[in-house]
Amino acid sequence: MARALSSCNGRANLFGSSTSNLLSPASVCYRPLVVRMSREQPYSYWANIEADVETHLKEAIPIRHPVSVFEPMHHLAFAAPRTTAPALCIAACELVGGDRSQAMAAASAVQLMHAAAYAHEQLPLTDRTRPATERRFGPNIELLTGDGMVPFGFELLADSLDSAQNNPDRVLRVMAEIARATGSQGLVDGQFREFIISQSDEEGAVDASSIEYVSRKKEGELHACAAACGAILGGGSEAEIEKLRSYGLYAGTIQGMLHGIGRNQKGVREMVENLRALALKEVESFKKREIEAISSLVQPELSFV
Repeated sequence: MARALSSCNGRANLFGSSTSNLLSPASVCYRPLVVRMSREQPYSYWANIEADVETHLKEAIPIRHPVSVFEPMHHLAFAAPRTTAPALCIAACELVGGDRSQAMAAASAVQLMHAAAYAHEQLPLTDRTRPATERRFGPNIELLTGDGMVPFGFELLADSLDSAQNNPDRVLRVMAEIARATGSQGLVDGQFREFIISQSDEEGAVDASSIEYVSRKKEGELHACAAACGAILGGGSEAEIEKLRSYGLYAGTIQGMLHGIGRNQKGVREMVENLRALALKEVESFKKREIEAISSLVQPELSFV
């Protein structure tokens, strides 16, 4: 059974001035939230969404003339490690009553931003940079292709404008959300902080505040953006948008702590448990809807990365 965590004095402030204070058990009280879903169901749900996003992207980026441009873009769009952010965008849209098609362009754009960031991250900038995947193209091609994927993501969003659906304002808002989350105050900031840590002599023992910061900026804010964008495009209320934004922030930070900079670091599991409870608390208000699928993203016995 999952447990939801509620603040005894209102909503808990996760990313306050002190990591130790914000995750202190004494600052919160627990009450149960039952999530009824078999082990097979969430895998099927997320896999179905991811397959749809992948199909949409492959149709949007076929290998065509000029091949020197579109072949590396097609390859790098899917070469990055898996992220659950695009699927969360779709799930959030469906949770607020929207149709999957309404958020498909946004989910694809989020995937492209993630892929572009990863391509830049893997460039051999220093002797200590260690590419995690085999290089198919030279660093010059990967740098320029990564640069090109970002505006192409916004192009996909622009192409999704549909006056019949009355969505221009929503799409414009989503563009601003993605630009903010993936820019110098979001994902890029996390990448920079992680790079500084990787170049230090203390890389093997990262302090808790650095783990939390990098995980929040890289994975957390990308997931927060994705969830908010899905809710915006699905016609969610402002309250629903903000709750799903918070859920995405917690869920993404968990991903970063378990599979990113926080992997194999001491004390991470306890921090993750508190984040998980806070995430589940955010979706409690959707209790009259199907929250089982979206809640499964942070369940301890399941891993989607």
